Amino acid sequence: SMDITPLDVKAIEIFNGYSDNDEEGVVAYGGKLNIRPKYQREFIYPEKDQKEVIKTMLKGFPLNIMYWAVSDDGSYELLDGQQRTLSFCKYMNNEYSVDVNGNPLYYHSLREKQSNIDDYILHIYICEGSDTDKLEWFNIINKAGKELKPQELLNATYTGEWLTQSKRYFSKTGCPASSLFGDYLSGEMNRQAYLEAALKWIGDRDNITAREYMARHQKDTNCNDLWMYFSTVANWAKMLFPKSNKNKKIIEGLPWGIYYNKYHKNEYDSEVLKKRFEELIMDKEVENNKGIIEYLLCGDENCLGLRAFDEDDKLRKYNEQGGKCPLCSGINADKIWEYDEMEGDHIIPWHSGGKTTYDNLQMLCRHCNRTKSGK
Repeated sequence: SMDITPLDVKAIEIFNGYSDNDEEGVVAYGGKLNIRPKYQREFIYPEKDQKEVIKTMLKGFPLNIMYWAVSDDGSYELLDGQQRTLSFCKYMNNEYSVDVNGNPLYYHSLREKQSNIDDYILHIYICEGSDTDKLEWFNIINKAGKELKPQELLNATYTGEWLTQSKRYFSKTGCPASSLFGDYLSGEMNRQAYLEAALKWIGDRDNITAREYMARHQKDTNCNDLWMYFSTVANWAKMLFPKSNKNKKIIEGLPWGIYYNKYHKNEYDSEVLKKRFEELIMDKEVENNKGIIEYLLCGDENCLGLRAFDEDDKLRKYNEQGGKCPLCSGINADKIWEYDEMEGDHIIPWHSGGKTTYDNLQMLCRHCNRTKSGK
């Protein structure tokens, strides 16, 4: 279990020795505080929130308690409070300005108000325990703040050179994944959404979970396997479905790696795909536009969410047919079916030009509807 001791520290003491070397580490407090230990997320505070931290400090209002963990060498790891700590360290490093009485002021321009920042007291809890204790405590205290994404928690578990390289490819501003395939991905890159997608896809390729893939590769010195696979998926998708004004909203966030794993051995004509896509996007029968891409790859109409007949029309047709199924023969030819034993069917199927209109509706028993050819 964790031992917790309170400590009050001035902001200027924490800022002393502040150095941000990006992936090589961020330190402060005379080099004794590791601001970005292995289980921490990347710095994600927008500028507006950073400025609110400074305004809070200038007014002498309290910030929430922060947590530091004691390392084996007696230094500290910032367990919780990275966003707030970096906000005031970056400000004291003159990296952005804050509006003070209508004037944008950098730290060096504060004059007499500078002491409001320097002498601001941060309330710290010093925590001692094992790595497992630290991670468990970190997860608990983050429930009260901006909760970690699932991939961020996985990153905290499977640290090492492989993860460092993977984050360089998938999580950094302007990273290769964004440059190569950003238009086809969704989610927050710096909250690990791109890495999460890539790992899910390659796990599917290997018939394992993303967690298992990370566990197997944690001790690797590079992420070549992941990046080469991801590049192959990206180039395959872009070759078959190049971005256009018509498809840009549809291609975003699709499970491209899953599609690649299932369908990349099939042969497709990109010009035929383009023409058929344009037809489908204009087809009012298609209600799930996001399913068009997979439909073009596999031909399953269930992907399209085709329009269904409404209940009033089906009940009217049921009564018109007298409860009989027009496709039944033999002993069922004259059987009167209950309404809930029948289903609405397109007489002329959608792929043959049939529409979801009353004159193209017939009520069939479940057996006939589900065995009808040409559906």
